[in-house]
Amino acid sequence: MYFFLLNLSLLDLGSISTTLPKAMANSLWDNRDIAYKGCAAQIFFFVFFIKAEYCLLTIISYDRYVAICKPLHYGTLLCSRACVHMAAAAWGPRFLTALLHTANTFSLLLCQGNALDHFFCEVPQILKLSCSHSDYAREIWLLALSCLLGLGCFVFIVVSYVEIFRAVLRIPSEQGQHKAFSMCLPHLAVICLFFSGGIFAYLKPPSISSPAPDLVV
Repeated sequence: MYFFLLNLSLLDLGSISTTLPKAMANSLWDNRDIAYKGCAAQIFFFVFFIKAEYCLLTIISYDRYVAICKPLHYGTLLCSRACVHMAAAAWGPRFLTALLHTANTFSLLLCQGNALDHFFCEVPQILKLSCSHSDYAREIWLLALSCLLGLGCFVFIVVSYVEIFRAVLRIPSEQGQHKAFSMCLPHLAVICLFFSGGIFAYLKPPSISSPAPDLVV
């Protein structure tokens, strides 16, 4: 568990370091410019860290499932080698995915200027500036595929926690139930915050979209 939490902390540190320092510098020096390469780097690292974090949250739900539902097999199923392999699966493929998103986004032909209505570079904001329908459609397909994979992870997390809660409710002692819930509730709270923020920021209908709340979220 602590190995996965260490990885999660590194991903959180990386994702906030991708956007916040530049935004703070722009605010302090009253400057809204960002270099082309800097914008590409922001998109790459933001996509990489967020996708890897999502994958790691899914892995932690499996870790909690094994710890509570199959405690006698925990040392076998989640040995040191297995943990390293799962962490590598969270980091490695997301690097390639982020590279693909970045390369495809910056192959778009922009005809709506170069001003983003945001405090950092991200794919949806750049898509709004595109006038190349074929490249735009290709990036939309990539985003749709990412959402589909994300939905698969979400279903895995839900199924894991259904099994966890069923197992916890069968524990005869109240102390045992409290200990099991205390292992899971912080992780579940992080997942709810992660999902609710992402859904509100990226998947809400345009009819209820407004600039100020979008920037805050």
